[in-house]
This record gives sequence, C-alpha cells and structure tokens, in this order.
Amino acid sequence: MKKVRRSVRSQAVSIMPSLHYEHPSYRFWVLANIMIGTFMAVMDATIVNVGLPKIMGVFGVTLDRVEWVVTAYMLVFAVMLTTSGWVADHFGYKRTYFLALFLFTAGSFLCSTAWSLDSLIFFRVIQGMGAGFMMPVGMAIVTREFPLEQRGMALGFWGIAAAASVSLGPMIGGYLIDNFAWHTIFDINVPVGIVGLMATYIIQREFKESKSRSFDFIGFASMATFLVFLLLALSNGNASWNTGGWTSRYILTCFALSAIGLVVFLIAEFTVKHPLIDLSLFRNFNFSLSNLILFIFGLGMFGSTFLMPLYLQNSLGYTAFQAGLLFLPMGLIQGLMAPVAGILSDRINPKIPAAVGIFLMTLSFYLNHLLSLFSEEHQIMAALIVRGFGMGLLFTPISTMALAQIPPRKMAQASGMFNVIRQIGGSFGVAMFGTLMTERVIFHTTNFGAAVDSYSPVFKNISLKLQHFAQQALGGGLSEATSRAKYLLLSHISNQAVVTAITDDFLIAAGITISCLLFLLLLKSPKRKGKKMAVSID
Repeated sequence: MKKVRRSVRSQAVSIMPSLHYEHPSYRFWVLANIMIGTFMAVMDATIVNVGLPKIMGVFGVTLDRVEWVVTAYMLVFAVMLTTSGWVADHFGYKRTYFLALFLFTAGSFLCSTAWSLDSLIFFRVIQGMGAGFMMPVGMAIVTREFPLEQRGMALGFWGIAAAASVSLGPMIGGYLIDNFAWHTIFDINVPVGIVGLMATYIIQREFKESKSRSFDFIGFASMATFLVFLLLALSNGNASWNTGGWTSRYILTCFALSAIGLVVFLIAEFTVKHPLIDLSLFRNFNFSLSNLILFIFGLGMFGSTFLMPLYLQNSLGYTAFQAGLLFLPMGLIQGLMAPVAGILSDRINPKIPAAVGIFLMTLSFYLNHLLSLFSEEHQIMAALIVRGFGMGLLFTPISTMALAQIPPRKMAQASGMFNVIRQIGGSFGVAMFGTLMTERVIFHTTNFGAAVDSYSPVFKNISLKLQHFAQQALGGGLSEATSRAKYLLLSHISNQAVVTAITDDFLIAAGITISCLLFLLLLKSPKRKGKKMAVSID
C-alpha cells in the first residue's frame, strides 16, 4: 500500500512540472527571465563606455590601451558565441544559461576588485565568456518557446531589455562614478545577476538535444587565433609603442598568424564530421545577407559610439552622470520602438521598418559629424534621439528575416552565429575606429599647428589677451603669463584636433551604415500564408 502511495505521489510530482510548462503564460515568464540576462550584458557595455575616461585617469593609460577594456569583452563574447550551440545541446539549455549568468556575475565582482588595467582586462574576459553564452542561448530559448507568428513580438520585447540597459546604464554608471568609485559600475551587476540565477532555477524547464555531437576543438582554436591576432594588428597599428607602424615586425606577424588561423579554420569546418560552425546555414540567402548587414552595421555602430563619452567628458567637460543622462531618451525610444518593429515585422514586409532604421542610424551619425567644441546639449540630444528610433526599428526586422527559414533544431547554432557576426563587427569597429582616431588626431594637429602664423595680427592679439587673462587669474610675472598663454593656445589646438578626429570617425560610420541599404534591398521578403510567415522545416 505504501509503495502504491509513493508511486502515485511521484507521478503527481512528475505531472505538475509538465502542467506548469504547458500553461499559456509560461513562455512569457521565460521571456522575462531571459530579459534579465540581456539587461545585464548590454548594460555592462554601456556603463563601461561612460567609465572609460575615469579608468584612463585612474590607471594613467592612453586610448589605444583602454580600448581593450571594450575590445577584450567583445572579442571573447564573439568567440564564446560560436561554442554556445554545442554547449547548450550537450549540457542542456537551462544549465548553460545558468552557467552563463554565473560566469557573468562572478566576472563582474572580479572586475570591481581589479588593481591594474591588465587585471581589469583579464576579468573582462571572464565577463565576456558569460555574456557569450548568455545572449545566443537566451535568444534560442525565446525562439523555441514562441511560435513563428509570435516570434517577432517576442524578439521585440526581448529587445526592450537591451533598450532599457542602453538608457539606464550610462545614467546609473555616471551617477556611481561621480558619487562613489569606478569599481561600483561592476558591483551593480552582482545583485541583478543573483536575481537572474534564482529566476532561471525556478522558472525554466530543461531542454537538451537527444544526440550530442563531438566538440570541434581545432575549429575553436583556429577561429580564436584568427580573431585575436587580427584585432591585435588592427588596434596596435598606430599605438604609441609601435614605432614601426603598420609595417613593423609585430604587426606583420599578427597578420600572418591571423591568416594561418583563418585557413586552418576553413579547412577544419569543411572536413570534420561535427564542425564548430555549421557553414551550411549560409546557404540560406537571407541568413547570409542579414549577417553581412549586421557585420557592417556593427563596424559603424559599436566602432564609433564608444568615442561619444570621451568627447562629452574629455572635450566638453561633462561629468560622467551628465554624459549618462544624455543617453536616457535614446534607450527609452529604442525600448518603445522595438516591440512596435516586431509587430510590424509580423504584419508587413520587415524590410520596410529595417530600411527606415538604417536611414535614421545614418542620419544620427551624420549629425554627430557636425558636432564641435561649442555644440549645445540640444544638438547632441537630437542625434541620440534619432539613433534611438533607428536602433529600435532595425534589429527585430533583421532578426525576423534572418531566422524565419531556420529549422528549430538549428536555431541555437543560427542565433549564436547571428550574434557572433554582430559582435565581431563591433570588435573590429572599436579597433578600427580607435586606430583611425589616432591617425586623424595626428593629421589635424599637424594641420592646425602649421596653420598658426605666430606673426599674424590675429595670433598676436589672441596671445596678448591670453597673457592678460593668465596674469589676472593666476598672478606671476610677464614670462610666466606668456608661458601659460602658449600652453592654453596649444591645449585648445590639441583639443580641437581630438574633436575633429572624433567627428571624422562619425562621418565614416555614416558612410558604412548607409551601405547596408543596398544589401537590405537584396533580401528576399518572407513568404506568407494568410497571416503567418512560411518557414522551412527539415
């Protein structure tokens, strides 16, 4: 009799979870759970951008070194994205997402204890590992739980988490930096991460592929070699320590090792039984072209916008909190537009909102190109508001078109690859635009310096007024006032060269982004049957 009762009780326990998972609201609880991790991962990137000027001052480093705080995170993020599909299939999606949240939370805590720039970069690598698993696995879980006709809406609400972190991240980070210390921008992730871990354990059900494939170690190692050495070359071509420039032995060696890694990677992926990246996904025209659009977009978007906090704080004298407040409307607008774009993508041709988004993004970069040392707050805000509309309209339609014809069993691989391409584009963009800025600063400093005629009446008049100002403000003799006047003039020329170099980067970003329209026009519009989009299943 006791055995029967135990049997009935065990059957009841096994039935209850299935009833819970079959409840119509379950998928929305899962979506909310995934949004917690997305919020953390994106907020961390935006907070760090606002904190870069402070970190540069604390550790006494230049732009070409501090940019690795961003680049290392994005690079490891991209590398780990490619392994997320195998890890999730092998160990289960719930376990993988839980592990990702744990790594990210632990990495955040370690970053707050960093004692040098090198240690901070190393701990950012741990953060990037967690985020690299978290984003694609979370996206795969959402796309698996929601039917195709609701997928655009779900991805739109998933984008709200990213938008909220874009708007709140800089503001929160700026407040923490101004009132406490730079360490706190990482500490804030810890309680959010703990909440996310608890929610994942309680809410999600486990899903695991019945067949587990072997891990492609050669493909993983060769891809990491290709990406790491290529980024090292791109980011250090004009570094202050690299006196040989682009033809130095170090840069040429990095390019050579990167090329070898790429060749080995392609050979491995076409020959091994279970490749790290299923290159057959790229036979899908929409998936391939959408990834190309995201790569180009990542070059311009992530590559240029990390310079905005440097412009606001170092050139215009904004505090970190003031700079963060400027990003608030952009994130709010993006959050409002993301679900709208998802609903539109379910009802009309997704190419329409995506095209509008690309145009608005290009316009925002062009407006940034017009900024100067004397730009008012409303000019800066206008560009960021336009960018919020553009980002909100772009990502969801592109995601819908890219994944519409991907079979469910390949969704983790596809969503992982989709995020990999964007992050790789962003990593290349940060390295490329950082190098371009260094080159343009040198160019503009030389030009501005050559244009200064010390014998002209204008120069003599300005120098005389600066001497009087220095003498009245600081006192001292005529020789000291003259030295201070020269310093003020040279400082202004240097600052003007930096601002002009940043605006040059934004103009290049505008040109790169508008080119996405050409590839968008080539995308095939998803076929519809009634109100639902057709999807291929194999």
